[in-house]
Amino acid sequence: MSAKKAFALRLDPALHDALERAAAADFRSLNAEIEVLLREALARRGVKVAVSPAPRRGRPPAGDGC
Repeated sequence: MSAKKAFALRLDPALHDALERAAAADFRSLNAEIEVLLREALARRGVKVAVSPAPRRGRPPAGDGC
């Protein structure tokens, strides 16, 4: 699993509420919504950000020796 960096983020309550509404409208968590918005903002500025591979989910393939 890829490690994500954690840090405290202080937000104005009105901004937090708006972000929660936007996240709910997109069926995302608040954290995922903030990450998407940050990536979009950086892309508009011409900053390229590599996307880390998503962790594999679900059962392992059949025949794994178990």
